[in-house]
Amino acid sequence: MNAITYHHGLRPDQRARAAQLYWQAFGGKLGRVMRPQTRALDFIERVIAPQFAITAQNSQGELIGVIGFRTPIGSFVGGGEHDLRASYGRIGGLWRAACLRVLGQDLEPRTMMVDGIAVSAELRGQGVGTELIETLCSYAQSQGYRALCLEVVADNMRARALYERLGFVATGQRHSIFTRLAFDFHRVHEMRRAL
Repeated sequence: MNAITYHHGLRPDQRARAAQLYWQAFGGKLGRVMRPQTRALDFIERVIAPQFAITAQNSQGELIGVIGFRTPIGSFVGGGEHDLRASYGRIGGLWRAACLRVLGQDLEPRTMMVDGIAVSAELRGQGVGTELIETLCSYAQSQGYRALCLEVVADNMRARALYERLGFVATGQRHSIFTRLAFDFHRVHEMRRAL
């Protein structure tokens, strides 16, 4: 396998690829609200904040994986109603903003949150995702954070098992009938890894 390197940040020429990877990973979860795909990709690429990402690149410098994160000052895929209106129009942006608000939550002090992890389909299961998480943990610790947290949809047992192997512990769960209606999932497990 070619050498893979891990970097803090995202180059400008990698924005479109990062948006594609993110949509491949989360389109199933966000699709009801964020479709059609062309507009979703436009929105994601528009709002990506490169400084809130750790990337995996192959020996040719191509983006093969990304893990985004959120802190009290920003997130990898954030944006607001203005950005949603730019991609979906006034009415489309308004109702999507209302739906997305239900997914947000406040962060505890000195805690960083995973804002999505995505790896190229042909490289899944080869340790890239694990290394992205480990690299993010090291980065978070170097920045003074005491914990890394994430949420995993309750029926995604494979992802939960992976996170448990990487030292994450379930700390609670959230459930909402609204997320069931809008996003087709009802419950998420909150997980945390001390740094």
